[in-house]
Amino acid sequence: MVNKQEFQSGHKGGCGSMGRGRFGGPWGRGNFGKFWGGRMAAFGQPPINIEDTEAAFTISLYAAGLNKANVTLAVKNDVLTIAYPGSEQAGSESTSSGYTYQEFSPRGFERQFQLNGKVLVDQISATYTDGILTVTLPKNPETNKPAQSITVG
Repeated sequence: MVNKQEFQSGHKGGCGSMGRGRFGGPWGRGNFGKFWGGRMAAFGQPPINIEDTEAAFTISLYAAGLNKANVTLAVKNDVLTIAYPGSEQAGSESTSSGYTYQEFSPRGFERQFQLNGKVLVDQISATYTDGILTVTLPKNPETNKPAQSITVG
């Protein structure tokens, strides 16, 4: 819902016909900012694919340019956490590193996955090749039952 008072103010600002007057609030974007504000964290996360095979789950995380020595994988309370500290220089001017402006650098992230007792935690393995972190999670045969077919009568 748009704030009528701001909408009717006619202030167009420097944003063309849409104008900043229609988009007040956090980040100067009113309802737009409220909508995206809670979702922006997901944009900073590296994308993943999860493959479910008969023997294992495989998480493929796209994260080019990482130093694999700084990637940490930990399992605590049946939750797998994949983390990378990254650097805080992205998007800032920095002459000390030789860059006038820098838009990309390995950014920090943390992804968590609930294992639900379906994985043999002591056999988890990971590799990092060509910008893809691949984590193999062998299935626990005791807790991974095949799907059952149920007929509708």
